[in-house]
Amino acid sequence: MSLFLQQVVNAVALGSVYSLVALGLTLVYGVLHIPNFAHGALYMLGAYATFFLVTAYGVHYVPALAISAAAIALLGIALERVAFRPLEGRSPVHAMIVALGVLLFFQGSAAALWGADFRRLPTPFDGVVSLGGLTITEQRVIVILAAVATMIALHVFLTRTLAGMAIEATAQDREGARVVGIDTRRVAMLTFAISAGLAAVAGSLVAPLVLVSPVMGEVVNLKAFAIIILGGMGSIPGAIVGGYVLALAEVLGGTYVAFAFSDVIGFAILVLVLAIKPTGLFAKGV
Repeated sequence: MSLFLQQVVNAVALGSVYSLVALGLTLVYGVLHIPNFAHGALYMLGAYATFFLVTAYGVHYVPALAISAAAIALLGIALERVAFRPLEGRSPVHAMIVALGVLLFFQGSAAALWGADFRRLPTPFDGVVSLGGLTITEQRVIVILAAVATMIALHVFLTRTLAGMAIEATAQDREGARVVGIDTRRVAMLTFAISAGLAAVAGSLVAPLVLVSPVMGEVVNLKAFAIIILGGMGSIPGAIVGGYVLALAEVLGGTYVAFAFSDVIGFAILVLVLAIKPTGLFAKGV
């Protein structure tokens, strides 16, 4: 029983990261209907930004994470303006091709600038916490708490602020939002900024637990798309629940079946859910 609970705690930490990445991806898809395949690259760049702020400039991990999120959010705005806005009104296929190009560009640039070597981000939270016989590293506690706090802050922003309600209105009916005076282009920029910032936060939180590399976003990118399909395309609650469901399936499957099949089990659950409910667990809606 203790092994089961220990693995559930580990899955919650992993699911927190998955949910943050999927939230950013589902925001862009729900509002702009763009499958942003470059999202994994933003996750990777966020991890690298925090890594260099901590190791090269001596910035404490927490402010480094905040600076990284802000910088990648600005990069998200630039991507929307330069790469995706010119494609407004065109087929989603064009946006998919551009997003893949951006992903490959950022991966290649990271490899050229920083090499393909794997790096580990040092963290001041390297202790271990004991909870009722269970042990969890302080960094995993930080991951869970920071992810939950970010999700709550995003919910409050979307439901209690004018900017958030503008995003929700644009997601529901873009033309209707324009009619009532909402600047949908500004909403698009804000959506990309939030999405990129969420990816950077996720990358920075998990960087002390995994190895930082130019390709670290590839697998997470694939899993994030699986999560938003599982939860329902464009659904924020679906992205959160889907992230934790996939993480639980992977961790428990790897523990009780075989570690080599952990990813397979997660995607098998995705197929099973979609066979029963093709629209995903939740209806679309920001």
